[in-house]
Amino acid sequence: MRLEHREPQLDGAVEARTPGVVAAGALLAVAVVLTALNLRPAITGVGPMLAEMRADLGTSVVWAGVLTTLPTLCFAGAGLAAPLLARRAGVGAAIAIALTAIAAGLVLRVLDGPAVVLGGTLVATAGIALINVLIPVVIKDSFPARIGVMTGVYTAALQGGGALGSAVTPQLGDAFGGWRPALGSWAVVAVVALLAWVLAARGTGRAPRPADAAAGGRSLLRNRLAWIVTVFFGLQAFYAYAAMGWFPQVLMDAGVPRDEAGLLFGLVSLIAVPISLVVAPMAARRRGQGMWIVALGVVGFAGTAGLMLAPSWSPLLWSVLVGLGMSVFSLALTVIALRARTGADTARLSGMAQGFGYLFAALGPFLFGLLHDLAGGWRVPLAMLLGLLLVQLVFGALAGRHRFV
Repeated sequence: MRLEHREPQLDGAVEARTPGVVAAGALLAVAVVLTALNLRPAITGVGPMLAEMRADLGTSVVWAGVLTTLPTLCFAGAGLAAPLLARRAGVGAAIAIALTAIAAGLVLRVLDGPAVVLGGTLVATAGIALINVLIPVVIKDSFPARIGVMTGVYTAALQGGGALGSAVTPQLGDAFGGWRPALGSWAVVAVVALLAWVLAARGTGRAPRPADAAAGGRSLLRNRLAWIVTVFFGLQAFYAYAAMGWFPQVLMDAGVPRDEAGLLFGLVSLIAVPISLVVAPMAARRRGQGMWIVALGVVGFAGTAGLMLAPSWSPLLWSVLVGLGMSVFSLALTVIALRARTGADTARLSGMAQGFGYLFAALGPFLFGLLHDLAGGWRVPLAMLLGLLLVQLVFGALAGRHRFV
């Protein structure tokens, strides 16, 4: 598949760009945005519908914990496998395969009982995991002069998709008669993205060689900076997936109606859209990103503390603060691209950070739910998140320093 559009390097002279090259780059950017829109609704749409799903399927809290943990487990396993698939099939083909898996999984999981729901979720989130690792490589190789801007656009679209998943899925359930058509309808978005990606891959420049896009060469497993980035990525992902799995229920238990809880958590994701568009490009232009990471972490800490101490006092305020804190994800992706000098190193660092990071993050939804059951409330699991946020501040500041793996 043809994939790559290389922006001109800014070395003092401005190279002329033909209209065809500009159009090809724009087409690839559109495909990246449409692809990003598919990376969260499969997860965020479940939270507001979880109680209805459990009642319909007759499942336990343990099943719900497994359902909310599966995405991060898939992100870990498939994330580590992504460089290998890209090396063998090429980045364009790998992303097309992943989008196909997302569409198929979203349809499969609404066709039958509890086991099929888990199986379909496994397939869909495996596709999401592959794309999570490979899109930073596309941005690094295809838009080298605009890493911050494209990372911000990509992250904004990703978070926007997450907001739509949380806010729109309950409305789809009311319109179409239940959680099955509501969750299954997101497969349409995956098919649209697949068509756009195929068109972009055929119409943009030369295809990258497998060695350009994936693993091979040196390992980063003994690289101290790579592990710092990995731990930072894992901590913010742990928080994010615990929040996506359980925060709507936290709000509902505080007296917020189901549809309003879905809208509030949709706001959490939506807030990250302008932050990603503005902060990621600004941070990418600086030598270091540590202060930006710390500032967002402090805001997220305040929102989480509010949910723990006075959840019913101002659910809107706590949701806004939590959303600002979770927008650090855009800086986590920016850091991955900026701490590597080449596309190959970006692939290795992206695979390592997201593979091991999501493996740790997989504990988030499970431990959050388990601590709720053991403590009989939400204060203990929220206190756990507060402690992790403090550690995230330290590793985020270190990961944001101007160094290379």
